[in-house]
Order: sequence, then C-alpha cells, then structure tokens
Amino acid sequence: MNKTININLGGFFFHIDEAAYQKLSRYLDAIGRSLSDDPQGKDEIIADIEARISELLSERITDARQVVNEGDIDEIITIMGQPEDYAEAEDGYSENTAYKRKSKSSSKKLFRDGDDKFLGGVCSGLGHYLGIDTIWIRLAFLLLLASGFSPLIYIILWILLPEAQTTAEKLQMEGEAVNIDNIEKKIRDEFNNISTKIKDGASHISEKISKADYDKYRSESKTGFQDFIDTMGKILLAVFKVFGKFLGALLVFVSGITLVSLLLGIFSIGSFEILNIDNDLTEVLPIFYDSVLPSWLLTTFLFLFFGVPFLVLLVLGLRILSPNLKKLNGTTVIILLALWLVSLLGLGFTAIEYGTSRAYDGTKIEKQTLQINPKEPLKIRVVNDDNLQYKAYLSSSNNANIIAVDDVNKKYSNHVKISVKRSETATAYLEVKKTSEGRKRSTANTNAEQLEYKFKTANNQIVFDAFFLSEIKNLLKDEEVKLTLYLPEGTKVYFEESAKNFLYYIKNTDDLYDEDLVNHELIMTAEGLDCLDCETPKKSDIDSTETAPENTDWDQDSKEDISFLFDSTINDGKAELIITSETTKSELQKLVRWFKKRRNIDIDFDGSEFDAKGKIIKYALHVDCNDGFHGRTKQQKLVIANGKHGFVRHYDKDNTTVNFSIW
Repeated sequence: MNKTININLGGFFFHIDEAAYQKLSRYLDAIGRSLSDDPQGKDEIIADIEARISELLSERITDARQVVNEGDIDEIITIMGQPEDYAEAEDGYSENTAYKRKSKSSSKKLFRDGDDKFLGGVCSGLGHYLGIDTIWIRLAFLLLLASGFSPLIYIILWILLPEAQTTAEKLQMEGEAVNIDNIEKKIRDEFNNISTKIKDGASHISEKISKADYDKYRSESKTGFQDFIDTMGKILLAVFKVFGKFLGALLVFVSGITLVSLLLGIFSIGSFEILNIDNDLTEVLPIFYDSVLPSWLLTTFLFLFFGVPFLVLLVLGLRILSPNLKKLNGTTVIILLALWLVSLLGLGFTAIEYGTSRAYDGTKIEKQTLQINPKEPLKIRVVNDDNLQYKAYLSSSNNANIIAVDDVNKKYSNHVKISVKRSETATAYLEVKKTSEGRKRSTANTNAEQLEYKFKTANNQIVFDAFFLSEIKNLLKDEEVKLTLYLPEGTKVYFEESAKNFLYYIKNTDDLYDEDLVNHELIMTAEGLDCLDCETPKKSDIDSTETAPENTDWDQDSKEDISFLFDSTINDGKAELIITSETTKSELQKLVRWFKKRRNIDIDFDGSEFDAKGKIIKYALHVDCNDGFHGRTKQQKLVIANGKHGFVRHYDKDNTTVNFSIW
C-alpha cells in the first residue's frame, strides 16, 4: 500500500504516489541547481518545464482518479532529458549525447506565430510548418488577393489555428524537441531579444520620465473622473462578455441547425442515388440534371461548400462558450480547407457548364397537310392529359414541372401557342415549330427534335395537346411548341373555349383580341379572319378612350404609316419598344400587332402580370426580329419600376442590321 499526494503542477491537479513525488521533486531540484549559475530567466524556464511535464502527464492520465506512479515519471524524464545533460550544455556535448539529442526531434505542429506577424501570424505559422520562408507565403496571399479567396482562407485559418504562446508550443511550431535544453535555449534567446529592445529605448524613455510632471499626474490619478472611467470600463467589459456568450450561443444554434439540415439533405439525396434507391426525396437541384458529374457528387460538393464554413462557426461558437475546448489541429484545418476548395471548384465547373448549356437556340419544323371539309367550320380544341399532370385551368405558360412517365422523370410544359394565317396555296396545312437550347447548334436542334408533342385530326376537327414533354435535363431550358394553321381563303374555323388561352397573334378584320375569337364562327379572308357572328365592339372602340396618336387607323393599309405609337417608335432608322409602369395590356397587344405589321417583328409578353386596372406590374419579353436577331429578358418576370423597359433594333440607311438590344 503506497501513500498518495495531491499536487498542482503547471496549473493542473494530479494524484501522485509518494515515491513518484520524491523522484519528481529531486528531478526538478536538480534542474534548478543546474540553472543556479545563470539565474537569467530561471523562473520562467522552470515554469515552462513544469508546464511541459504537466502536459505529458495529462496525455497519460485518462481518468481523474488515476495515480501517477514512478514509471510515468521515468518516461517523462526520458523525454525531457537528464539535468546532467543540461548542466553540460554550456561546455558542449559529447558525440553520443549530441546523437541522442538529435534523435529526439519532434514533429511540427501548425500554430500562428505571434512573434512574427503583420495581422494574425498565419503566414509565419505556415512558413514554419511547411519549411518555407515567410516572405513567400505572404507574397502568395497577396497574389491571390484579387481572386477574393485568400482573405477568406486567411480569416478561416486565423480563427481555427491557435497562437503559439508557451515556449513548448513555439518549439513544436518549429519542429524542435520539447526538452530541457531546447526550452532553456528558447527562453535565453527571448530574453536576449528583450534586453536589446530595452537598451535601445532606455535613453528615450528616461528622457520622457525625467521631464514628466509627477505632481500633475498624481493629482489626476486621484480625480473622480478617473474613477468614473475605470468603473465604466469594468461595466463595458462585463457587457461585452455577456454579449460574447450570447453571440457564441447564436453561432452554435444557427450552425448546428444548418449542419443537421445539410446532413439530412446529403443522406436523403446522395446516398439514395449511390445505392440506386428510387425515392421522392432524391430530387436534386434542376441545374444538376444536365451536368456530366453525378448528382450525388454535386450534392456532396454543396454540403462541403456550405458545411465547412458553418463547422468553423460552430467550433468558434463552442470556444466562445467554453474556452477550455480543444482547438482543431493543423492537419484537420488543412483537410477542411482542401475539401472546401475542391467543392468550390466542382460547383464552379457545374455553374459554367450550365451557362454553356443554353448558348444556342435550335429549331425543328414539321409540316402536315390537312384534309378538311370546306363546307363545315374546322373546329379547334385543346386538351390535357390529367393522368400525367392535373390542370384545373389550362393556359399557355413557360413554367415547367417534373412528372413521371413509365417511371422516367420528364419535363412537362404548357408553353404551346396556336396561330392561324392565310395559306398562299389552296391547301390547308399545319406547321409545328419546336424550339429548344443547347451547348452547340446541333445539340440545340437535336433537343428541339426530341420534344414530344401530339395532336389528332378527325371529322373536321383538330385536337391539340395542351402540353409537350421533354427530357429532364432540359428542365430549365426555354422550350416552346408553336402551331401555325395555314388556311386557304373561304375556309371557316371555330375555336372552342379550351383554346382561349393558347391563341397567339391571330390577325382578324374585326380588330378583336385573341381571347375574343373563341366560340365564334370565323372565315379566312385576304386580310385575315373575319367574324361571321360577332356582336362585340372592336378593340379600337374599346381603346378609344386611351391616349393614342391622331391617326387611329394605323392597323389598316394606308399610304403613309405612322412612326409613333404610345412611347414606341418605328421608322427607317430603328424599331424601339418602350414599356413603362403606365403601359396597359391593351396597349401592349396593339403594339405587338403594330411591330408585326411594320417590321415583321414578333413580340411575346406571355407570362407578364397586370393589375386590376390592366397596367403592367411584371413583364417577361421575348422578341424575334425574324432577321437573325432575337432575345429575351434575363429574368422570367421583371418588376416594372419607374424606368423604361423594352428593346431596340437599329437599321442603317441600306436597311441592314447593325445592332439589337433588349432590357
């Protein structure tokens, strides 16, 4: 049975048996005697040695109730070295001793160097760890400054890396063995540096001290104002401590919730795809569908891109709440930083890939001759397949949904338009124009050709599908099916109610809106469709109260066409459409017809939104000049502000294209 003693070594509490305690005391006394001839820094050297011994004992004691024995002390002495060796340090070492010292080299650890820093000592710490001069690390950070990445990396390392404060940590940073000899040498060097600085500034300080008005300072130190300042400083310090704890708790809460959400996301998406498990949770971001990288890998990149910064914030919050929490070691920091950079590159590649996937427009045009009875009206109907996607209200829209067809995900879109024009021949035919986008023109044409669209003709009736299907990779591409029905003069046509919201730019002699043409018997004439049973007022009559040019017969054939309509312009030099917050839906429809008549420019504002008074509040514009120039607004629906929106198409004197822009 051995007697145990409680000791405080380097600020840590240990249970140690009596024999081990005596051996440790003799060891420390021997070290103290070896330093007695040169007392400079003796106390600090002893304190650092005790701190190092305490650190080594803490690594071996895994249970607070565990007792330190003689074997533990022997291992510590083996690592730290014998006092006799240290005593001979001034006289030089023998070959065997020198060999033993070199064999005890320590692996480097990553710290911030507080003694050689401009900001946080990150660059100098990396220089020690990598064995590179600090100046090259700093130059690399400066060169990368323009990229925007180096400041973020520097801040992350500043937060995660601990500063080398004790002598043992400084030795570990430089890769030196933490033993008595190196601790003594390090502290002596620091004392020499401090002594030099003190000597250099001694005369300057002494001059200031000699000139100081001590009586004045003494009286000021006793004023109540100084006491007030000291008290306020203590109050502010307490407030900042409370605020720091609150900030730490907030960081832990937000970071924890975010990391849990990201983990749920990656396990419900990436893991299911890797295991080929079909699950509703495996839907990913639309931009992933057309990527060459697998969805599970891109999902992992997303998790790392957002997860690593939030993990750093979580550790920071925990350290604010509990300063005793261990810091992330250098290896972990380097690994996290590398993973974050890889995820950044992966997501950047995917973003560039997505941008190029819409670089070119492609078209596929198909024509089919129609056999119709000229004595009966040709009925036009639009139907939807509710088994694929239920729609209570059918209308043409460029929005898309994901549906499953035979267990394969497909893009479902109602971006279908129906138009009617006069046939130049005596034959009736249907033109189906499919458009899509792709990285190359040939790819875009292939995508357009692969659009799945169906219609039926029977008993003098055409039944159009209200939708088309496309591959899931084309989910975000702008795709459309435009149906143009060419009818000879004298052919009658009848639009059923289901076709109301799919009609697009149908020229008629009664100046009616497209939606007003449904449920009426129409006949094709040289000027367009003519309504045989309409009793509704014409558009020109409805819009007569609105501001318009004096020449209101602009849509009729005239010897001199007008050049201005509302705020828009068409002349020999340019065609310019202007849309403001005061523009109404009826004005836009009139402008569409005007630009088509004067310059054969197709304008589509499908998807725009209007208020109760008919004024536009959000708009989406698609323009095709039919001469090689076309474009659309960058966003689906832009909010109309106080400025002007629209497009301009410039022409030179020879009526050739020089410029086109849309905004």
